[in-house]
Parts: sequence; C-alpha cells; structure tokens
Amino acid sequence: MRPDEVDSVVTVQQEAAVAAFGHIFPQDAHPFPRAEVQQRWAYELSRSDVQCFVVEGPDRVVDGFVAISGNQLLHFGTAKSTWGSGLAGRAHDEVLDHLREQGHSRAWLSVLEQNGRARRFYEKRGWVPTGRSLQSGSPPHPILLGYERDLTEP
Repeated sequence: MRPDEVDSVVTVQQEAAVAAFGHIFPQDAHPFPRAEVQQRWAYELSRSDVQCFVVEGPDRVVDGFVAISGNQLLHFGTAKSTWGSGLAGRAHDEVLDHLREQGHSRAWLSVLEQNGRARRFYEKRGWVPTGRSLQSGSPPHPILLGYERDLTEP
C-alpha cells in the first residue's frame, strides 16, 4: 500500500464496515470514524513492523486491504461489491503464503464476536477460536474473539 492509496482503502473499508457491522455499530450512534481510520492507516504505513497491502481486483482498482504485524493479521477486508466473488478467499490465501515465506508457522487475529460473516469466512479457512476475548476500545465496546491458524497446513 502506498500513502496515495489510503483514501481509496478507507472508502472500501467504510462501505464494507457499514454493511457488515451496522448491527454492531449503528451509524446514527456510532458512525464510521473515517478520519481516525485514515490516521491509523497513515501511522501503520509509517511503521517498520507493519506491512500494509491493497487487494486489487481484475480492473486494477483498490478492492480490499490487508495489514499484518509479525504473525498477526491486523486488518483484512474487501469491497462490498466483491463479496461472493472469491476475491477475499484468494487474497486470504496470498496473505497466508506471505506469512509462511516470512517463516511463521502460526498466525492469529481478532474478530468481532457479532461478525458472523467474518467468523464463518475464517473458520472455513482453518482458523480456530483460541478462547481469548477482549473488549473493543471503540464504543459501544463489542467483544473481540481471538482466532489462530496453523500455517504448516495448506
């Protein structure tokens, strides 16, 4: 990801987040924090321990995003218009290959407890709950669940 791609990434992220998390973060009470998310991406791009990537669709536009730190999947998402197309699955597999190439044998992430769509996506791809949970720092403070994945298996 390049700094000039952040605005496109945030646009993709906002549309998908509003659609996927509207029941968790009602937009009238907890609107998508666009400025904060843009600042977070800029900060993460500046860090040497975070790798940020864009997911490009067939038309070579930004259709998704990924950020990893070590063996942690920090952020992963695709444009709402690509849901069901297989793009997220292909991007996911590329991220796991990248983590393997970096020498990691396990990966972990956190997902919103009430985000059934994401949980099904990860579980279908071999991620398993760790039993770890924590409260999100963003109001209304939903619960995040820990997941991990053995990278030694395809």
